[in-house]
Amino acid sequence: MTDIVESAEVSTLLDELTRLTGREDPYPRYRRLREISPIVRADDGALVVTRHADCVAVTRDPRLGHMPSHMLEFVQPGWADHPALHQLFTSILAINPPDHTRLRRLVSSSFTARRVQALQPRIAEMVQDLLVRMDGDVDFIDAFAFPLPVNVIGELLGVPEADRAQFQGLVRDWTQVLEVITPEVLATADPAAATIREYLAGLAAERRREPGDDLMSALVAAEEDGDKLTEDELLTMAALLFAAGFETTTNLLANSVVALLRNPDQLELLRRQPGLAASAVEELLRYDTPVQLLARVAWEDVEIAGVPVQGGERFVAYLGAGNRDPERFADPDRLDLARPDNAPLSFGGGIHYCLGAPLARLEAQIAIPALLAHFPKLTLAGEPGRRDSLAIRGYTQLPISVG
Repeated sequence: MTDIVESAEVSTLLDELTRLTGREDPYPRYRRLREISPIVRADDGALVVTRHADCVAVTRDPRLGHMPSHMLEFVQPGWADHPALHQLFTSILAINPPDHTRLRRLVSSSFTARRVQALQPRIAEMVQDLLVRMDGDVDFIDAFAFPLPVNVIGELLGVPEADRAQFQGLVRDWTQVLEVITPEVLATADPAAATIREYLAGLAAERRREPGDDLMSALVAAEEDGDKLTEDELLTMAALLFAAGFETTTNLLANSVVALLRNPDQLELLRRQPGLAASAVEELLRYDTPVQLLARVAWEDVEIAGVPVQGGERFVAYLGAGNRDPERFADPDRLDLARPDNAPLSFGGGIHYCLGAPLARLEAQIAIPALLAHFPKLTLAGEPGRRDSLAIRGYTQLPISVG
């Protein structure tokens, strides 16, 4: 039987991961945590898993889910009175069946694979429009990694182009609550969440009056067996889709560019063989995933990592660690764009598997080969600025020279 390890070394390693210096390269710390034990206990009581198989179990076992509302009230009293927390904790990102099942079914009927694939020509156009504007030394985040996904999700939802840029700061302010919840964070996050919601309420009202061929119109009209989204559910869903639609993809693009520039043999391989794009994106997701961890709660007694665990225990699955598990991926710290069977954990699993995964993959598969083809002399032009975040891994600045 595996032992749950609590030790000074475990505390130190987990504490280092909460600091910007420790997060710059978290993978040696993940490796050491795996060596200590498949399951360790953090100082706050949460059980931490770092092996691939255990991350899969935590994300897919139906006996584990998100913290139910009565526990949320105990942990975060008055959460429903804060727009930032209400908009997060009532979304499909944080709710459980049967509510999750119902909402996901309604949204899936609108956010279809066909609708995503239909965006392919438009994404290609957006990519080329951005590439031709880049010259000399630029910040890749500002010039490409942010405007591409925000315009794609804006196009999908039906947000006018002139209105899209404002959402970067608003979403960043709102999603601070994914990291830490303090009065100072809420003072910034609440007004940002309220502004996003107010804008989307106006957009939804317009689509009721004049429906279009966009996702917001489809969500407004979504119905199954007489069931429809309430106004609150509609706005919460639209806010989540907009935020997740560019936040994860922005970081995927930036992480990928840094990984390729630091592994020039793989960059040249993809440049010579753009047909590797699908495999390359999977490997880039595995190698440095934008989503580093997920949290779950055991609703009943379970066994994870060979350990019997009582209901009510909290889990943190480090997806970034599972993606580098040598028991699952040979030579896991090596970037290999042609790696066979390289399916990453990056979009979660089970009933909570990311709805937007196909769209993020499609954007990266189009954008990354196009970037390499357009700029044969692409290089870093300075040290990237790491985003100060534990759950979401990415950059705030990424200076590059495109020649």
